[in-house]
Amino acid sequence: MTQQTEASPSTGMWAKIKPAVPYLLTAGLFTLGAYALYRLLQPVNFKDVMTQVRGTPWHIIALSLLATFTGYAALIGYDWSALRYLGKKLPFPVIVTGGFLGYALGNTVGAGPVTGGAVRYRIYSSLGLTGYDIAAIAIFGSVAFGLGATIVGFGALVYHPYALQSLTSISPVILRWAGVAALAVSFGLLTAITFRTSEITLRGHSFSTPSFRLLSGQLLFTAIDIVMAATVLYLLLPPNDMNFATFLAVFAAAIFAGVASHVPGGVGVFETIIITALPSSVPVDQAAAGLLLYRLIYYLVPFALALVLLAISELRMAKLSVQSPQLQALAPVFKAVSSIVPMAMSAMIFTSGIFMLVSAVIPASSQVAEDLELLLPLGFVEGGALLSSAIGAALLIIAHGVLRRVEGAYWLAVGALSAGIIASLLHGIDYERAVILLIMVFILLPCRREFYRSARLTRNPLSAPWVLLLMSIIIAGSGVYFFANKATPYSQELWWQFAANQSAPRATRAGLVGALLVGLFALITALRPPKVSTALATHEEIERARRIIAGQPNPDANFALTGDKSLLFSDNGSAFLMYRVQARSWIVLGDPVGSPSETAQLAWEFVDAASAANARPVFYQVSPANLALWAEMGLAIHKMGEEAIVNLASFSLEGSHRKKLRTAYNRAGRDGLSFEMLPAPVNDETMDILQQISDQWLQDKRSSEKQFSVGRFDPEYLRQFPIAVVRHNARIVAFANVMTTELKQAATIDLMRHVDDAPTGLMNYLFTELILHLKDDGYSEFSLGMAPLSGLATRRGSRWTMKLGALVFRHGGHFYNFDGLRNFKDKFDPDWQPRFLIAPPKANIILIATDAATLIAGGMRKAVTKR
Repeated sequence: MTQQTEASPSTGMWAKIKPAVPYLLTAGLFTLGAYALYRLLQPVNFKDVMTQVRGTPWHIIALSLLATFTGYAALIGYDWSALRYLGKKLPFPVIVTGGFLGYALGNTVGAGPVTGGAVRYRIYSSLGLTGYDIAAIAIFGSVAFGLGATIVGFGALVYHPYALQSLTSISPVILRWAGVAALAVSFGLLTAITFRTSEITLRGHSFSTPSFRLLSGQLLFTAIDIVMAATVLYLLLPPNDMNFATFLAVFAAAIFAGVASHVPGGVGVFETIIITALPSSVPVDQAAAGLLLYRLIYYLVPFALALVLLAISELRMAKLSVQSPQLQALAPVFKAVSSIVPMAMSAMIFTSGIFMLVSAVIPASSQVAEDLELLLPLGFVEGGALLSSAIGAALLIIAHGVLRRVEGAYWLAVGALSAGIIASLLHGIDYERAVILLIMVFILLPCRREFYRSARLTRNPLSAPWVLLLMSIIIAGSGVYFFANKATPYSQELWWQFAANQSAPRATRAGLVGALLVGLFALITALRPPKVSTALATHEEIERARRIIAGQPNPDANFALTGDKSLLFSDNGSAFLMYRVQARSWIVLGDPVGSPSETAQLAWEFVDAASAANARPVFYQVSPANLALWAEMGLAIHKMGEEAIVNLASFSLEGSHRKKLRTAYNRAGRDGLSFEMLPAPVNDETMDILQQISDQWLQDKRSSEKQFSVGRFDPEYLRQFPIAVVRHNARIVAFANVMTTELKQAATIDLMRHVDDAPTGLMNYLFTELILHLKDDGYSEFSLGMAPLSGLATRRGSRWTMKLGALVFRHGGHFYNFDGLRNFKDKFDPDWQPRFLIAPPKANIILIATDAATLIAGGMRKAVTKR
């Protein structure tokens, strides 16, 4: 017992630390790469680097830009080939848009397959592609790049094995033969794949083999991509004795190392390998200038173009008329492109924050700026630098709110970028930086409508990935600071000299520091997570919910009236969601209820509140209506079953296919069964009879009342609904409360109970009469409820939760009659619509299912024993 008690804290500590390990490893690799790069650049003077950058001939920059866009055209070819491999057809402009935006954002933001995959999902899914299709595109591109880079890199190494001589002590002869072996394995693998007729299974996913023609075309795209990227850097580096084939091998090795490090863009790792491999005759400052220009041209120029395209897309969406035939055809694509605006704008603002921080620690690099530092009072010069650094730090935080579509973060970003323009002009009349920031403001302005959340900036700003990212930025900024200012003479009296200098009056300095402190306090206040109450809804809140329920079509929204759930309302009070907390799971029942325009705001607010409480946000039994929103929020989608929806307009007892149902219905009538709909509220005498039926039913089932996803027998609750009853010779033998809304579009039932000596066919009769009654009353559809675990895919490549659920559905009859329930509902020919469970991607689905079962049963003991 003692050993177990002592082991528990360490186990719990590891569980908390484990999710942060990949981020810590990435941060560590980034730090090592940055330190290695810093040591390599030790003899370099920053002004010399900037002089080299500014002195690069325009024809070299033009050729580099041409090679860049040729390379990105080849990247678009990845998507084109992948779509042909999948047998999917999309308009070519859509492929160009999805491919270019995916790679432009993925290459700059980092985690290319994930980021680029998210971009493609939003664009391609708008035209019918599934998440499985888009995942296959990402895998196809990654595999193609890996094989292509292997062939190009080892091919160059075979041609010139001395290319990596400065990076490794391995003999060039061994390297050449290793390259030959790698090429043989690669081509052998490609040949085997091409002529293989059966599917290939990789990590649970099954793929058919591509044709030789398709594979050859994709390898050509990969070769163009790698060769063009290497050409850009080769053009920007100073002339040297290394020929292009040799450089290609070095470039491929640097790319591999950067990808393996998982550092965004391979920053630090890539540069270190390139500088180390270059001939000693190449000046390090010129190599650093070439690498800096390579980052600017190959990464930031396409990223900037992608941002401009997004801004133009937003302008077109705002200007085109809804009645325009052009808009009708392009609307899905424009809408999909708009959905990636928050991600792109967040990346832009985060980049601008780094830009401002780095600019603040870099000394003036032009003669005009140096002259102004001598002419202007020190307060202006120091104030500009101080303001730049403060704005840069604020932008790093604001970017997180922009990613989450917060309106306040949008306006803060506009204000901070505008203030950055002023700070740039104060800091040495840096008009180039001011122009860049002004362009960012113009890109951001047309995107106003994408930021609709009125919540605070964020509710979880200090998550592990976010903190580690900021730490990496601080480390990099410190390195840039010491690199850029290492020629500056320091003394122990530096700060005291500044304090006593009469050219920087104390009042000016005090005002700057005071203003920054006020701004910092305001930002911290904006970041403070407001608490969301987990208490059960009050009577006033239930009445507010009742008014919203009445004006919307979903009858399941009436579960909010049970009184056993908490309610979260939107800011304008036109929508709400219902939820309960069980252990570390915050579980929402169904989709948000009310105005569709408030759905996203409510979902974000709930997820933020749950995350701030270190809990799992879960959406239980939701419809397909908001799948794009869950994907945008980075949540995982698990199918949990299907709901049977009867189309009342087409339902009839006529026809041969209804013979069995019609016969059972007629027999029930002859046996003395009759149907009646009792309007709400039912009287006390009838309620007492229903109570007796309910108690007997629970006793016979050896069960207790459930909660959360179903109602319970509570007279006050049941009086809110009409009650469908079945009588046998005037005696009530079954009842069900019918949930509807004032719109009279859809209906469903909640409690459904009967006596133990009910006649045969009672339930068939109840459902048939209720369906016919609702049809005559003008309703359009009736829900027969869920069939848990039905309709789960079992094909090869399906996730394990789907396979397990399908297995339980087929063979779990000992515990619950899953198959029988679906067969019973199939008698009414319903339309089976999927229902999902939404949860964080890394959450333990078994724990979530346990929490949900405990919540519904009213406790763990009841979940196990049913009583």
